[in-house]
Parts: sequence; C-alpha cells; structure tokens
Amino acid sequence: MALWKETTTPATPAAALTTNPPPERGVIEPAASNPVVPRRPKPGAEGGESVIAANLSIEGKIEGSGNVRIAGSFKGDVRIDGNFNIEPGAHLTGQVLAGVVIVGGELQGNIESAKRVDVLEGGVIVGDVKAGSITVAAGSRMRGHVEFGWDDDKKA
Repeated sequence: MALWKETTTPATPAAALTTNPPPERGVIEPAASNPVVPRRPKPGAEGGESVIAANLSIEGKIEGSGNVRIAGSFKGDVRIDGNFNIEPGAHLTGQVLAGVVIVGGELQGNIESAKRVDVLEGGVIVGDVKAGSITVAAGSRMRGHVEFGWDDDKKA
C-alpha cells in the first residue's frame, strides 16, 4: 500500500491547465491571486507564547515582549514584558525580569521587579525575589531574600 497519492500527468499542456487533481485532505491550497504569507505576531501582540520544550537545553538570552514558557533547561537571563512560566521539571539558571513569574520547576537566580510571583508545589527558587506580590504553595522551597508589597516610587 502506498503512503502517498499517485497522480498521472496529463498528455497535453492544455489539459494540464484545465484539469487539477483535488487537494489532499487537510491541505489548504492558496488561490493564485491571494497567496498565503506566514506572518509573525507584532511585538507586544497578545496571545503569543514561546516555548522551550522539555527535551531542549539552551544557553543564551531571552529578551522581548510576549509570554515565555520553559519546560526544558535554559541558562541565561530572561527579560520580557509578558508572563514567564517555569514548568515542573524545568531548570533555569539566570536572572528573570518579567511581569508575572510562575515557578513550578527550579530557578537558580534572582527575580527582579515582577508584578506577581507564584511558586507552585514542588517549585524551587535559589536566589532573591523582588515582586509586588508573592504566592508560595505548600511543598515549594526557597533560599534567598524576598521583598514584596513595596512600591519603589513610594519608599521612604
């Protein structure tokens, strides 16, 4: 049994212009006058999420806007305007600057100026945390200095 659909070529060029085989199931063919062009989301576009999969290990730097989720291993600093999620089983070594930080895996580094930090059950932070608010679940661990509830502009 063949895994692909075999088609024969028409005998004349005129027949080739008028006879088109039906598209394969699940394949969307663009109209000739309206080609489909893949587009990247605009910076700051809502709903976009970048993922580092569980089987990946990356070293570098993450900067930009949008949401980022790490399920694998990352070594480097993260500076984003959106939300940052470290999945259970994931590992990050570096500094984090993001709006909302959710730690379900392990973070070795500091969290700076987050609006909110959630440390889930099984989450580990080895470093300092500075946030507007922090939620710590039973079964999580942390070693470091924590500051929350303070607004930098209103410090006395």
